[in-house]
Parts: sequence; C-alpha cells; structure tokens
Amino acid sequence: MRHFKKIRTLGRKKAGRTALLRNLARSLIRDEGLTTTISRAKELRPLVESLVTKAKQNTIASRRMVSLRLGGASSATKKLHDTLAPRYLSRAGGYTRIVRLGPVGKRAIESARIEFLK
Repeated sequence: MRHFKKIRTLGRKKAGRTALLRNLARSLIRDEGLTTTISRAKELRPLVESLVTKAKQNTIASRRMVSLRLGGASSATKKLHDTLAPRYLSRAGGYTRIVRLGPVGKRAIESARIEFLK
C-alpha cells in the first residue's frame, strides 16, 4: 500500500522523473509558461519555486546550486538570476500559478498551464 507516499512517480523511475522535471523546469523558465498535465505541473511547482527563492540570494553559491538543479543549463540559470528573481524580490513565495484547462484529446488527459505571475 502507498500510505504516506506523497511523491507522484509520473509513471517513471527516479532517473527518468528527475530528467523530466529538469526539462520542464528549463522550459518553464525559458518561456515563462508551459502547458502540461496537472500531475506534472503539481510536481514542477515546488521545484521551480525553490529555485526562484534560491536565485533571489544572488550569490555565486546560489548560481551553482540552481545550475546543478537544472542540469547545467547556463541560459536558464542566467535568466532566472537576471530576469525572474529580481521581479519577485518583494514577494515571499507563490511565484507560479496552475490553471486547469480540462481534458485534451481522445484519452481525456486533464491538462494545465503553469506560468509565472507577472
């Protein structure tokens, strides 16, 4: 039984799940919005919000940690530190929102849009 196991496995093992979330985080940072499934968006939100909080410190150590979490994506790290983090300096949290879009396609998978707040 899966009692008290809150993590969504997304149908993948740990390595595949980590790679998926890294790619989704990079895309979200690059485009500032992303359409995906609800469960993926709910897993992505805490990861991205912790990265923004870390980027607000704007130190070399925070840049290295964010780069490590994003898999060495220098363009995403740069945008996060130079564009997104200064936007949220006065905000204590809640940098993203998830908007449900409803079922899409024949399989009726619930989709959602996750985006940064302006």
